Amino acid sequence: MNYPNFSTIDEEIKTRLKNWKEIIENYKTPDNTKAVIQIITSFAPFIGLWILMYLSLSWSIWITIGLGLINAFFLVRIFIIQHDCGHQSFFTNKKANEIIGWICSIFSSLPFKYWAKVHNFHHAHSGQLEVRDIGDVPFKTTEEFRQMSRWGKLKYRILRTPLVLFVISPIYYFAISNRIGVEWKAVRRIKLRNLFKNNFVIAAVYIGLAWLIGWKEFFIIQFMLIFVFGIIAFWFFYVQHQHEFSYKHWKKNWDFLVSAIRGSTYYKLPKPLQWLTGNIGIHHIHHLSSSIPNYNLPKALKEHKILSEYVTVVKIKDTFKILRSKLWDEELQRMLSFREFYRLEKVRLS
Repeated sequence: MNYPNFSTIDEEIKTRLKNWKEIIENYKTPDNTKAVIQIITSFAPFIGLWILMYLSLSWSIWITIGLGLINAFFLVRIFIIQHDCGHQSFFTNKKANEIIGWICSIFSSLPFKYWAKVHNFHHAHSGQLEVRDIGDVPFKTTEEFRQMSRWGKLKYRILRTPLVLFVISPIYYFAISNRIGVEWKAVRRIKLRNLFKNNFVIAAVYIGLAWLIGWKEFFIIQFMLIFVFGIIAFWFFYVQHQHEFSYKHWKKNWDFLVSAIRGSTYYKLPKPLQWLTGNIGIHHIHHLSSSIPNYNLPKALKEHKILSEYVTVVKIKDTFKILRSKLWDEELQRMLSFREFYRLEKVRLS
């Protein structure tokens, strides 16, 4: 099978988008009015549905679950606000970003400053093989997998199953990683006491609300919402950076512009889902500049088609194909399935 010549494509991207900073400059200015509207359209439905979920527990748990599946997307919207505040792109005022980011963290349960530091590290190094495990879904190269023991290969295959990637990993990430600062070494500039302080506030609010309305009722609802939100978040992270023709290099050969355009996808969702997920599917433009507020991403996408000429466009029907992505082949510059890897191994060894 013939694959694109990525060296040629990468040089073309660098040439045609050499003025990318000028292109995106007008979209980096936050709009406080749009920010306030997004806060209202995210928090009001979330709180309203949360109350409905609480009331529905006396009717039917299935109604509660149904409402929870919808409300988890409003939690995604709240998290996107937190995410933008962490990039200092949501409001024009830094203090306002920090206050709203902290408030959002109580809803999402993800500590504001710690998560923002890890995520900003991801933006600055996305696609660099040396730091691939920080702020992204871990993966191995074909050469690394080839050198593993039989037991090591089995463990990796298990780690790359949908059950681990989208169920067990989110539980670990929310329950442990963001509580003790597993990725702290990547962001040493933040003091761990800030992480523990944020976690203490989250725990205090949760305990207080549970005491007021009932322990069982509160934790059934809130943990259900965080669980579904976690699955959605991990699914998006996976689709956005684990696609077949992604961009992954060692630092010496890495390029920021190409990494943003080819290393991220444009997850082209139906308008309601794009709205519910805070436009984060327009991920290639977001990676070009995290200073662009989420509410400005659609305008940048619409007005500058050139930004999307080289990006991998993914629709809902395409997403399950990406689940086959298991290993990064440095020579072919693409993600392989395990079946493809072993087929190529037979050819290599013959």
